[in-house]
Amino acid sequence: MITVLIPAHNEAAGISDTLESLKSQTQPPDRVVVVADNCTDATEEIALALGAEVIRTVGNADKKAGALNFALEGLLPGANPEDMILVQDADSQLSHDFIERATGHLRADRRLGAVGGVFRGAEGGGFVGHLQRNEYARYARDVKRLHGKCLVVTGTAALFRVRTLVDVIEARLDGTLPPGNGRGGVYDTSVLTEDNELSFALLTLNYRIKSPADCTLVTEIMPTWRELWAQRLRWKRGAVENCVQYGWTRVTRPYWGRQALSVTGIVVSLAYFGTVAFALGTGEGLHIQPFWMAVTGVFVIERVVTVRLRGWKYMLAAATMYELLIDLFLQVVHAKAYVDAALNKKKAW
Repeated sequence: MITVLIPAHNEAAGISDTLESLKSQTQPPDRVVVVADNCTDATEEIALALGAEVIRTVGNADKKAGALNFALEGLLPGANPEDMILVQDADSQLSHDFIERATGHLRADRRLGAVGGVFRGAEGGGFVGHLQRNEYARYARDVKRLHGKCLVVTGTAALFRVRTLVDVIEARLDGTLPPGNGRGGVYDTSVLTEDNELSFALLTLNYRIKSPADCTLVTEIMPTWRELWAQRLRWKRGAVENCVQYGWTRVTRPYWGRQALSVTGIVVSLAYFGTVAFALGTGEGLHIQPFWMAVTGVFVIERVVTVRLRGWKYMLAAATMYELLIDLFLQVVHAKAYVDAALNKKKAW
């Protein structure tokens, strides 16, 4: 049996497309449950009209993680261990064969704890939306090259066995994993990135995680720089705090390595633009050096090749390096995330 859980907070604008994508699956789910969390719009009415079940949270102040725990507390006790649960965002539309392919991957590997989706960005959002679609195309390319190996099974869509989630609950209660909400909830309600934390939890329990290239979906992009800032600040701060939460372990070492690379990138960018500003400010001017031109050429090639999934027009545009704008933007966000985490500033979504 396959059950789909869709946590939704005021998702009236997009819930119809999400539910329609589930109706068109080559392997339709047995149940579709919309977890209506403090909705004040027409999310519930639309979901019911399209044939979904609706569970309304009661007293939930822990947003998405709390809403999912609320639904899973009622769902898991009566489920068969080999049943499957697909958790997906309310603003994401699965490819028509997503469930068929994802269940195939899960059934083929007993130690596979979760199968995630490879997403591409929805249309809209102008220039900032365009930059995110390029970014997601590069992510899809990386995952494909690594045969589905991923760092995080993202919250956009992820398929689990019931027994895997029960293992997580038991491990939270016996202290093997961080306690989460302290009552054995699958999702840790104390963190900013519950999907990242759950990925750590699965890997700690010796499960594997995977985002196969044939499990695709379309997800919402942030339509403004302000909203992109808020989203990425949460992602990046959540990621570093998850590393701190789990400490230095066999699971977290690669993640700490990526954090170190990120810090290096920020320092190098600051040094680069600082020296350029110093040279221009002191009247020294800029001098072309063959070595640095070669280094720049490598970066240009990387930008062009990695966006190949979007076609030659996007590859040609990438050669101009106009995407430095979002690269620098994300580095500033990352630096802010480190400062906020170090100062333990109040967490906000």
